[in-house]
Amino acid sequence: MPAEFDAVLKTPFGALGVRTKGEAIAEIRFLPPGTPARKPKAALAGRACMQLAAYLDDPQAGFDLPLDPAGTPFQRRVWRAISAIPQGKTLTYGEIAQRLKSAPRAVGQACGRNPYPVVVPCHRVVAADGGLGGFASARGGWLLDAKRWLLSHEKAP
Repeated sequence: MPAEFDAVLKTPFGALGVRTKGEAIAEIRFLPPGTPARKPKAALAGRACMQLAAYLDDPQAGFDLPLDPAGTPFQRRVWRAISAIPQGKTLTYGEIAQRLKSAPRAVGQACGRNPYPVVVPCHRVVAADGGLGGFASARGGWLLDAKRWLLSHEKAP
């Protein structure tokens, strides 16, 4: 799997694979612990890794990356709503659904299809019962550990 990425950045929770398409980021994907790092093949992949590493050092660091247009119109609306959640804060799937006049499950599915995690901070969306909810279409394992790490890193409840 790492062969398909233009770079792989080691993280405290596993790794992040970065794939570019032309002059834009096409995908950032969570990769399991133990995935080896891979030096960037392209300048844009290097820029993405530098910004992701800066965020991992300091959650106040921002992102300024060109993102390849992806998703359905609804998914893009969800991703814009997620991007508006301030660092250190969370919203529930239901709160986002209410704002978009949709359903929590549809918001969860759009979160699970987010091609730019961390940059589009889907980890800031949690369950109404105070639990984590899912993450990257997973209900357990190392992906939820990654969500816990990201929320703790940002000091989110």
